[in-house]
Amino acid sequence: MKRSWLLPLVLLPALGFQGSAVAHGIKIDHQTVQAVQINAIYDTGEPMADAQVAIYTPDNPSEPWLTGTTDAKGHFIFTPDPTKAGNWEVSVRQAGHGGIVNVSVRGTTGGAEPNPTADGLGNYTPLQKGVMAGAVIWGFVGTALFFSRRKQQNAHS
Repeated sequence: MKRSWLLPLVLLPALGFQGSAVAHGIKIDHQTVQAVQINAIYDTGEPMADAQVAIYTPDNPSEPWLTGTTDAKGHFIFTPDPTKAGNWEVSVRQAGHGGIVNVSVRGTTGGAEPNPTADGLGNYTPLQKGVMAGAVIWGFVGTALFFSRRKQQNAHS
């Protein structure tokens, strides 16, 4: 009878899970097609429409070479100057969310080569999320059992 409080305590964390996240990370990637296409989306799959984009050259990383905004699908296309070889930095920001991705440009003989260095946080698979949730619940159960066992031992001595 003393353990009747244990089941509600174990199930209580399950009531706190939300269906959708309040805050979210982003994912930015790019493709090379005679130009570089930036695709900026939140980790929920929603595009970052009208997000601010700033492109920085390898030789001047403090001043934007090009600025603009993404379209309604979160896309932004630009053609890097082929005479400026190196890592071009692309910054995408919107309403406090943002990320940076590097695009490697080989120079006049080659095109742009993708080199993703930044990815939004929270890109976990459903299996990973389930394992994390299970670990948290197991931690709560273990803690509850530990403290209930100490009380029982003290009562018998």
